[in-house]
Amino acid sequence: MAVAIGRNFNFQPCSSFKSKTIFIHKPSPGITYLWLHPAAGARVANGRSRQICAAEQQRATWLPGLDPPSYLDGTLAGDFGFDPLGLGEDPESLRWYVQAELVHCRFAMLGVLGILVTDLLRVTGLSKIPVWFEAGAAKYDIANTQTLLVVQLILMGFVETKRYMDFVSPGSQGKASFFGIEDSFEGLEPGYPGGPILNPLGLAKDIKNAHDWKLKEIKNGRLAMVAMLGIFVQASVTHVGPIDNLVEHLSNPWHKTIIQTLANS
Repeated sequence: MAVAIGRNFNFQPCSSFKSKTIFIHKPSPGITYLWLHPAAGARVANGRSRQICAAEQQRATWLPGLDPPSYLDGTLAGDFGFDPLGLGEDPESLRWYVQAELVHCRFAMLGVLGILVTDLLRVTGLSKIPVWFEAGAAKYDIANTQTLLVVQLILMGFVETKRYMDFVSPGSQGKASFFGIEDSFEGLEPGYPGGPILNPLGLAKDIKNAHDWKLKEIKNGRLAMVAMLGIFVQASVTHVGPIDNLVEHLSNPWHKTIIQTLANS
């Protein structure tokens, strides 16, 4: 009886099976290594080795049956083997793209939440907040536009500089410095600052074993980026907010759809 698990293994049947000792090792989620003792009755065809390592690939890919690139081995959160342009072939570039995606995911999640909440308040009449794509040009009582711009540049500049320095030298930004607040962040690893300020609920304190939390975040972040793209296109075509579009669709679901909207635009 021939046995084949995984890829690129050439097995031949043996005449007798005196022992069936199998050692199972799981180095990471979705990957299982089966170590078969020589006495288990299997041997490599060329006879050079009497031990077989068979890898059972259980990971999902973005296209069923796809052979993922070798540099996307499933260890990264949300890795489904999708890289048609080969952007991650260089390890340093891949490391940077991982951080860039995390930041874009988090901004997208905050953006979708902010747009939907403020649009809901505006449509229901609870607030006179302008529609989201006009909010930047509005005047606010708390400060003038120039002051808000300077404050944003200072705060965002500080945060982005600290994030980049932590990427260059992991763990360096958790040490006390001029501002004296870095100890409260307790950086877990690049891209995952912790502490009472950025992790008040204490989730994923053991960041090395927080694969499920990372996967949930990246999935929600990717969904939010697609949602933001939809909101951008929607605003460009209809010139109203997403809640207005939803109300209009629900008022006549069969005739107020994306097809009619694009046709009439």
